[in-house]
Amino acid sequence: MDESRLAARRRYDPEAIAKYYRKRPWLAIARTFNIVWSLGWFWFRLQCDRWSHRVEENKSKRATQLRLLLTHLGPTFIKVGQALSTRPDLVRKDFLEELTKLQDQLPPFDNAIAFQILESQLGRSVKQIFSQISSKPVAAASLGQVYRAKLHSGEEVAVKVQRPNLLWILTLDLYLMRWVAGWVSPWLPLNLGHDLTEIVDEFGTKLFEEIDYINEGRNAEKFALNFQGDPKVKVPAIYWRYTSDRVLTLEWINGFKLTDTENIKAAGLDLDSLIEIGVISGLQQLLEHGFFHADPHPGNLFALPDGRMGYIDFGMMDQLEQHTKETIATSVVHLIDKDYVELAKDFADLGFLAPNTDIKPILPALEKVMGNAMGESVRNFNFKTITDSFSELMYEYPFRLPAKFALIIRSLVTQEGLALSLNPDFKIVEVSYPYVARRLLKGETPQMRRRLLEVLLKDGKFQWQRLENMIGIARSDRNFDLLPTAQLGLQYLLSEEGQFLREQLVLALTEGDRLHTDEVGRLWNLVKDDLQPARLFNVAWDALTSRLIPDYSNNGKSPMPAEDRSAVKSIRN
Repeated sequence: MDESRLAARRRYDPEAIAKYYRKRPWLAIARTFNIVWSLGWFWFRLQCDRWSHRVEENKSKRATQLRLLLTHLGPTFIKVGQALSTRPDLVRKDFLEELTKLQDQLPPFDNAIAFQILESQLGRSVKQIFSQISSKPVAAASLGQVYRAKLHSGEEVAVKVQRPNLLWILTLDLYLMRWVAGWVSPWLPLNLGHDLTEIVDEFGTKLFEEIDYINEGRNAEKFALNFQGDPKVKVPAIYWRYTSDRVLTLEWINGFKLTDTENIKAAGLDLDSLIEIGVISGLQQLLEHGFFHADPHPGNLFALPDGRMGYIDFGMMDQLEQHTKETIATSVVHLIDKDYVELAKDFADLGFLAPNTDIKPILPALEKVMGNAMGESVRNFNFKTITDSFSELMYEYPFRLPAKFALIIRSLVTQEGLALSLNPDFKIVEVSYPYVARRLLKGETPQMRRRLLEVLLKDGKFQWQRLENMIGIARSDRNFDLLPTAQLGLQYLLSEEGQFLREQLVLALTEGDRLHTDEVGRLWNLVKDDLQPARLFNVAWDALTSRLIPDYSNNGKSPMPAEDRSAVKSIRN
C-alpha cells in the first residue's frame, strides 16, 4: 500500500492502514516518541513555572510554545487546537489568542510546491488558468493553503491547494489513535470505552472526506441548495473546471472573519444579529436539512458587509436521518420542560443509552445533573455545562457517546464557544428554544406533527401548560408571526389526520366534569394581539375551504398517509 493507492481509495480503511503500519513498526514508534516527548516537555515547563512561581511572567511565552507545538505535531493536533480556540470558558485568554491563529495563520508550505501540485492536478500552467494570482497564500490552514486569484474571464476566486504528504501524516496519527483507543478501552467503564474505536473511525472517515476536494465541492453545492432561499446565508460557488481532488477553486468571499470585531462594528454590523444568524442557520442544518457543517470555527465563517453570514470549508460535513432530527427537537422541549422521563427515552432513542436499559435508577441522577445544568432559569443553560455534566454521568450510569454524535456535539459546542467569544453574555438557548418551539408548532411535516402530539399529550391528558409555554417562547422571537402557524394548525385539526387531536381537545376541555375556560382564557390572552378578527376570519375561511374543496388529483379523496395512521395509533395507545 502506498500513498497513491490510499488516495485512489478515497475512503478511510482502518484495516488497510493498520496492516501497512504493522509491517513498519519503526514509523509508529518514531511518531509516538515525537508526540510523547513534545507534549511531556511542554507539560514539564508548565510545572516548572508553577514550582518557581513564574506562571504570570511566562504565560505569553508558553502560549506561543503551545501553538508552535501543535503546529509541529501536524494536522490532527492542529484540529484539536482549533476546537479549543473557540472555548473561552475552557482555555485561558493568553492561550486562546494564540490558538486562534491555528484557524488560518499556520506556516505555509513552499509556493513552488503549491504551484507544482496545482499544475499537475489541473493539467495546465498557472498562467493559463489565472490572469493573476497572489504571490503568497492569503491563508494557511491545517490541510491546505489558499491563494487569491482572478480567472481570465474576470471572476475573483479563492484557490485552495492541499498540503503535500498529507495522507501519510493523517493515516499514521489515526493508526496510533485507534491503537490507544483499543488499549485504553478495557480500563475505562464499559459505557465510556465501548465506542472509543468507533469515534476514532468516525473521525478518520470525516478526515478522508475532508482531504477529497471533489467531495468538498459537492458538499458546498448541497449546502447552498439547502439555503438557496435564505437571504442571510451566503455560500460560494464552485468552479469545477479548475477543481480536482487536491485543488479547489471557489468564489471569493469579501467579508470579515467573525473574530474581527473592530471591522465588523466599523461596517455598521451588529454582533448579536450575526450570532443569531449563526445559531439559527446551525439549527436549520441539524433540525431541517439534516446536513450540517461540523467545523464552524471563526476561520470558516465570515460577516459580509450586507449583513449576511458567509460559510466556507465544507470538508467536514455530516448527514442526519429524519428520525434523529425529530428526536433532537423533542428532546430540547423535554429538557426545557424538565420532563426527565421523556428525556431519558429520547436519550435511549438517540443511542446515548443501550436498548432496553432500565431508566428508573437513572432518573434521579439525570434530574439532579440536568437541574443543575439548567439552573433556576432557562437563561442559564449552555451546551458546555451539559457536556460537563454528562461526563460525570457516564462514569456512574450506562450512558455512552454514539460515534455519530461526536461531530454533532463538536459542532454545537464550537458554535456556542464562538458566540461566547463574541458576546460573553449571549444565551444560545434564548435563540434556539424559540426556533425549536416554532418548528414543532408549525408541524410542517407528518413527522413533526406526530412529535407535536407526543409533546402535547402525556399519559392520555392534554398538556395545557406545555402548549402555553411553547407559544409564549415562540412569540419571544420578534420575527415570529403566529397567523401562518395558526392556519396550519386549523387545517390540521379539520383534516382526517387531525381527528385524534380533535377528540383529545374535546376531552381536555371537559376534563374533570368542568369546562376548562381558565386555560383557554390564558391562551387567548397570550395570542390575541397576533390574532386580529379580520386576519383570523381569513385564516379560518382558508382552512375551511381547503377542507371542503376536494382534491381531484386523488379521485376527490384525501386519505391520511399510512405512516401518519400508525403514528397516531401509537400515540393513542
